[in-house]
Amino acid sequence: MKLGIVGVPQSGKSTVFTALTGARGEKNDRGSSRSDQRIATVTVFDDRIDLLVKIYKPKKTTHAKIEYLLPSQIPGSSLSKSEGGLWNQVRVCDAILHIVRNFKGPGGTLPTSEKDFWRTEEEMIVSDLMVAEKRIEKLELDRKRGKKPEKGEASLLKLCHEILEKGEPLRNSSKLASEPALKGFTFLSAKPVLVIINNDDEDEALPEWNQKPENIALMVVRGRIEMDIAAMEPDEAEEFIEAYHIRESALDRVIKGSYRALNRISFFTVISDEVRAWSITSGIPALSAAGTVHSDMEKGFIRAEVLSFDDLKTLGTFQEAKKAGLVRLEGKEYVVKDGDIINFRFNV
Repeated sequence: MKLGIVGVPQSGKSTVFTALTGARGEKNDRGSSRSDQRIATVTVFDDRIDLLVKIYKPKKTTHAKIEYLLPSQIPGSSLSKSEGGLWNQVRVCDAILHIVRNFKGPGGTLPTSEKDFWRTEEEMIVSDLMVAEKRIEKLELDRKRGKKPEKGEASLLKLCHEILEKGEPLRNSSKLASEPALKGFTFLSAKPVLVIINNDDEDEALPEWNQKPENIALMVVRGRIEMDIAAMEPDEAEEFIEAYHIRESALDRVIKGSYRALNRISFFTVISDEVRAWSITSGIPALSAAGTVHSDMEKGFIRAEVLSFDDLKTLGTFQEAKKAGLVRLEGKEYVVKDGDIINFRFNV
């Protein structure tokens, strides 16, 4: 699960990135093989894991993780060849974390948060339009040469082109955005987006926008003060947290927002003396969930032994839940629920 951080210059992308990665003192901010990228892997803490550890007493506990990717630059108002390459770094991500400035800039310049948001949104749409046009031209050339295209690809791309040409993002058409045949194009405007409004230290409110984007959540983060707090000793940080009315860290709120944007849930396994959380897309069947754990479990799937977390919490032990008839055997089509504790039975 990876989110790419975007935004116009001076929006505070690096500040927010530092606030997120330093919130718990996890020393995992690293460069990548590309010198212009920074990547951080953060732990998704889940209170339910604590109870599972107490009940099962495993030797190892593994939480889910999220990666946040920060290119050193993000495309400006024109999509030059080099800028397109930077967009390509974000294309590999599952979703986009869009940072929008809502504080005074250098020289006291007032923020234009709504304008900045739509500027970057337009850039993604234009970039996708270029990708679609290039592929459509290639398919037409192949057709003239007598080569048969992939079934349905041309018509799907034409639909994308029509939407993009109107200046609309592909995510507004959920069916098209999730179309498996288009996955390889990694369209930017098809990706889920979480907008982070980067406010000044004292400002806790969302700005008033005349035109709010569809299907996108907006969240306020006071990046500068949260970055400073992340670098403080716990006692000192506590004073600032209270003074600035910070009820929950930016990291925890952004993690929750990331899960909502990507429509993710968590299920748990207890295998080989390890309690582990797994992040999956809501609505997927047990067979696909088994493949998330191990490809052999998917290949040789027999049944899924399922216990809901709430039932385990109520009864206290797996054995008591089983006596009460709450441990179920489900088939490959069973839709995994958030909090399910699953033991996959398989044979390979």
